[in-house]
Amino acid sequence: TAFLHGDLQEEVYMEQPPGFVHQGESDKVCPLRKSLYGLKPSPRAWFGKFSPAGVCSGMKKSTSDHSLFYRRSAKRIVLLVVYVDDML
Repeated sequence: TAFLHGDLQEEVYMEQPPGFVHQGESDKVCPLRKSLYGLKPSPRAWFGKFSPAGVCSGMKKSTSDHSLFYRRSAKRIVLLVVYVDDML
């Protein structure tokens, strides 16, 4: 469901889905407003939404690995590795 709610940074268009094509307008395309599962920019859009949320919750992003977030306290360290298939 994360891919269904991701915001796209680029303009992406798709063909009209079968059954939704208006007669005489079959050559038109539809702009996508949200990312879809299977769309190449989807993982990036999802990660772009997650990253600020992780930082706002007190996590810091690793400078050597962008999918690694961490938070340190006096006695503990919390490591969070985020894996998104085809993120880059």
